[in-house]
Amino acid sequence: MNSKNKTKGIENNTHNFDRIWSLLQAEYPDAAPELHFSNPLQVLIATILSAQCTDAQVNKVTGVLFKKYRSVGDFADADLRELEKDIYSTGFYRNKAKNIKKSAQMIISDFDSHIPDTMETILTLPGVARKTANIVLARGYGVIAGIAVDTHVKRLSKRLGFSGHTDPVKIEKDLMDIARREDWEALSMTLILHGRRVCVARKPKCGACVVSILCPSRYGNEQ
Repeated sequence: MNSKNKTKGIENNTHNFDRIWSLLQAEYPDAAPELHFSNPLQVLIATILSAQCTDAQVNKVTGVLFKKYRSVGDFADADLRELEKDIYSTGFYRNKAKNIKKSAQMIISDFDSHIPDTMETILTLPGVARKTANIVLARGYGVIAGIAVDTHVKRLSKRLGFSGHTDPVKIEKDLMDIARREDWEALSMTLILHGRRVCVARKPKCGACVVSILCPSRYGNEQ
């Protein structure tokens, strides 16, 4: 590792970004969201539920949830304890239920029942930070305002040497600085898939990784 080119323990590898991104795009040509939804409201709810929960489990829950709660008004009027039971298996159900109900009420009172479609407005909803905002804007409205940084994007950004930060907002800015705007949504989804399938948290499968030769953390050298 080049000691003259490190960022908080990991080699700065942004000069290899284009090559790495090209290889990852070829590996995951059809990278797409794994959460199931059909409108901006459902994207918002599913994304809130996905915190610290697998997409597969969220899809099981929303498969029933979205039949019971069909509108923003249904979520706003929901009995909080009943909503908690409905989403219990996604974890952190009390906070999630509270944020969902309060967000729905605010959407009705402040946004005329329309899910906010700008970064500035959607960030005013309870429990909505930039990751959730980016996902809702991109997948609900086709608006690319930034890069959604979840736990996988955070981990891979460090391992690949794209960012030395731990704050998701700062990681997002680092990625936005090196990636083309038209690639922001695909980059997030691709890093998530690679993080789930190959560059896993505990024992990354470096031998099966298409970008290992360009990775400063390969073969167990991640910090």
